[in-house]
Amino acid sequence: MTAPMTETIDRGSDPEQRAAASTMDVPRVGARPRTRRAVIATGVALALTAVTIGVRWLGHRPPVIAREQLWIARVERGPLTLSVRGQGTLVATEFRWASSPVAARVERVLVQPGGVVEPTTLLIELANPDAELGALTADRDVAQAEAELARQAAQLDGGQLAQESAVAALDADVAMASRRSTIDTAMAKKGVIADLESLESTDRAGQLAGRLAFERKRLAALRRGNAAQLAAQRSQLEQLRALAEFRHRQLDALHVRAGQAGVVQQVAVEVGQSVAAGAPLARIVVPDHLMARLKIPEASTQDLALGLGATIDTRTGVVAGEVVRIDPAAQNGNVTVDVRLSASLPRGARVDQNVDGTIELARTGEVLHVARPAIGEAHQTAALFVLTSDREARRVIVTFGRTAQKDIEIASGLAAGDQVVLSDMSRWDGTDRLRIE
Repeated sequence: MTAPMTETIDRGSDPEQRAAASTMDVPRVGARPRTRRAVIATGVALALTAVTIGVRWLGHRPPVIAREQLWIARVERGPLTLSVRGQGTLVATEFRWASSPVAARVERVLVQPGGVVEPTTLLIELANPDAELGALTADRDVAQAEAELARQAAQLDGGQLAQESAVAALDADVAMASRRSTIDTAMAKKGVIADLESLESTDRAGQLAGRLAFERKRLAALRRGNAAQLAAQRSQLEQLRALAEFRHRQLDALHVRAGQAGVVQQVAVEVGQSVAAGAPLARIVVPDHLMARLKIPEASTQDLALGLGATIDTRTGVVAGEVVRIDPAAQNGNVTVDVRLSASLPRGARVDQNVDGTIELARTGEVLHVARPAIGEAHQTAALFVLTSDREARRVIVTFGRTAQKDIEIASGLAAGDQVVLSDMSRWDGTDRLRIE
């Protein structure tokens, strides 16, 4: 209807009517696009608001974890047998290192680890030309010293015999002069000879007696001197013999022997290797004499003491024992504790075998306790998840006390009846709540 009406008006003669008609029939094309843009903008804003709210909701929503993936235990109140646990190895209480007597080269290795040996069993043969030359030189020096002792003894015996002969001759002269003096004195009294001749005989006898006494002293001094010279030569000879014996022991020690009955645990050298004097060559242990050496976390050693009972799990059996040594120093966060075994080890136990040990400390009264979690040690603080309902758990800070073989004491943070997640939850360290399905 608009088109005919416009046509009729156009045919009229009144310009004002045509102008009015023209103004009324112009379509308003700009009104619909502006409305559409407003609707789109409102929709986008609503969508962004919904996304923001959804993201915030999802961000505050606790993560979900399956119940079968969790280890959940209940906090209980009751008596507790306190203990500490540690891992370690079996070590030998009786062992010996066979060592090199001198610097040498390994010629042969005759026994390998695991070999059963006796004290005289030959383990390793070494070679050292200097040791062989030293033994030969020592033997030569002994022979020379023996020859020198024989020569000196003969020489001193000759001098001593000459002096003894002189003393014997003087002794005869003194006897003769004494008899002559006696006869001359008697004859002088009878007037047969002059008194002067009698006096001369008496003086000669006195001179010879004095000379005899001097020569006897000289003979005694000669004997003492000869004995001292021979003793000095014999002492030197004994020293050379001892040195030669030592050289031969060194030479014989190049044939390294076990030195005790047992089992070869370790051979530390190879054929052709050069070793220094005193270098360890092989370790021999007595396999029946073993003890457990445990590493106990230093935070759990407050109540440790000598004489406490312990049990050692060798994975093939459990053996009772007693604490006999506690290392006064800690290394890498652990304290070394030696446990002497009071019973025979299971068959197949051997040196350096890994074992688990539990040391019983004491028995408590009524205390809160729970099974030992995957994280947390005695007298430490840890964050655990506690179930607030069947479908939710929240993180709490728990302080542990003393430990037992399977349980640990709760000092604070939990109450009797609480259900605690004991699994390793380290991947949820940044989360305070969890949903359980």
